[in-house]
Amino acid sequence: MARSSTPRRGPRRPARSRRDTSNTAEPTKEEAVVMDAAVTQALPNAMFEVELENGHKLIAYAAGRMRRYFIRITPGDRIRVELSPYDLTRGRIVYRYRD
Repeated sequence: MARSSTPRRGPRRPARSRRDTSNTAEPTKEEAVVMDAAVTQALPNAMFEVELENGHKLIAYAAGRMRRYFIRITPGDRIRVELSPYDLTRGRIVYRYRD
């Protein structure tokens, strides 16, 4: 009877239980500001200059889902933009309205 060259393992230790994180003070994620806009200019790297309904202009990029499903965005399209409450000059295009 041949023995393998690997050392024999001892009894298995119980897996560590996960720490309880229910009572820790974790900062909540800020909600994005959602607005409707129109694309005014296409820029490189799937970036666009968009104009909000209130007249403000900002730079927005196509969301990953928009790129994944090859949704084309061209100047003149009506879109829905998510803005961070911390930086209202940059946005993410999350939906293109059908005209």
